[in-house]
Amino acid sequence: MSLKNRDEHNRWRNKTVAFRVSPEEDAQIERYVQLSGLTKQDYITRRLTHKDVVVQGNPRVFKALRNQLAEVLSELQRIENGNAVNDELLDLRSRQDLCAKLFAGSG
Repeated sequence: MSLKNRDEHNRWRNKTVAFRVSPEEDAQIERYVQLSGLTKQDYITRRLTHKDVVVQGNPRVFKALRNQLAEVLSELQRIENGNAVNDELLDLRSRQDLCAKLFAGSG
């Protein structure tokens, strides 16, 4: 018999919630989860229940943030070299919002 799955508040979590997303939506969710430092389950649960997602700095979050900023830099360099702007790849507004939220939570 398997052990019952209980969370940090000793609640028994026996319900499964599943839904389908596009590859782009999956990538965005994964990016937010990595930058939050939470598990995917905890991140989605907090977002769906309108609880704050407070980023706690740790090596995983630092690495995810560094990788995300490297992607932004690469895209900006590509644009600077005269290549066309790809709105889906750049998505600068959401990345700026995300970085602002991350830095606001770490202060």
